[in-house]
Amino acid sequence: MSTAQQLVRPGVGAGLADTFRSRFLLKLLVRKELKVRYRGSVLGLLWSYVKPGVQFIVFYLAMGVFLGLNKGTENYAVYLFSGIVLINFFTEALGNAARSIVGNGNLIKKIYLPRELFPVASVWVSGVHFFPQLVVLIVACVFSGWHPSLLQLAAAVCGFILVALLATGLGLFFGAVNVYFRDFENIVDLLLMVVTWASPVLYVWTQVRNTLGAGFFAFYQANPITIAVEIFHYAFWYPTTSGTAELPPHLVTIWLPVGLAVSLAVVVIGQFTFRRLEGRFAQEL
Repeated sequence: MSTAQQLVRPGVGAGLADTFRSRFLLKLLVRKELKVRYRGSVLGLLWSYVKPGVQFIVFYLAMGVFLGLNKGTENYAVYLFSGIVLINFFTEALGNAARSIVGNGNLIKKIYLPRELFPVASVWVSGVHFFPQLVVLIVACVFSGWHPSLLQLAAAVCGFILVALLATGLGLFFGAVNVYFRDFENIVDLLLMVVTWASPVLYVWTQVRNTLGAGFFAFYQANPITIAVEIFHYAFWYPTTSGTAELPPHLVTIWLPVGLAVSLAVVVIGQFTFRRLEGRFAQEL
């Protein structure tokens, strides 16, 4: 029997490579998710502007005005929103990816198609919602005197890729495990509830260093979400300041590669777990 004719275990594909080979199916799933989400909606994709806008106003009033962080942080509004758009992308991507297999159970039980398509499509849909928020952020930065360098723009792209990889890896892991133990939906919800506070979105990183010490700060800074948020601050907020704002040392040269390495490791773990469990998805669903 030739290599091409060798039997394979039913229900198990070639992993994430199948999503690349099935790009047409991926596009169909993304379109389907967008149509289902906004079916019967008057505003449609405009909700991508409304929701983060309301979130920004609430956080700005609570943290910036009432707690006075806008006085100690130059251009606090840009600082806050550059972190919020990235956190929104991650929380939406992971939350939907973790439920994507269970949510598409009827389709999975009827036909075989690469199961990785579902969590990956969830991340892509979140990317579609991320783009309008990014446009608003860029407009706000331009009005604040934004003059980024090519390095800062390239770093922002890497920061987005870092978060997309992390969301994909965790989405694969939780999406697969959630088929067997539905408690993991609640675990993901808890994780997403604290992610905004576990990264310097509402506050500045120096508060963590000065309060908890350098030892804990190294552990805190190794969080890929923290690295990505600071990268976005470096790319969007820092060029609007007077240049006296303090950024974490070695952010681009050391921490960004660390974050990318951690995210890639999470993708490998997520893909391994997914492939180990996907063979019984149809039966469990």
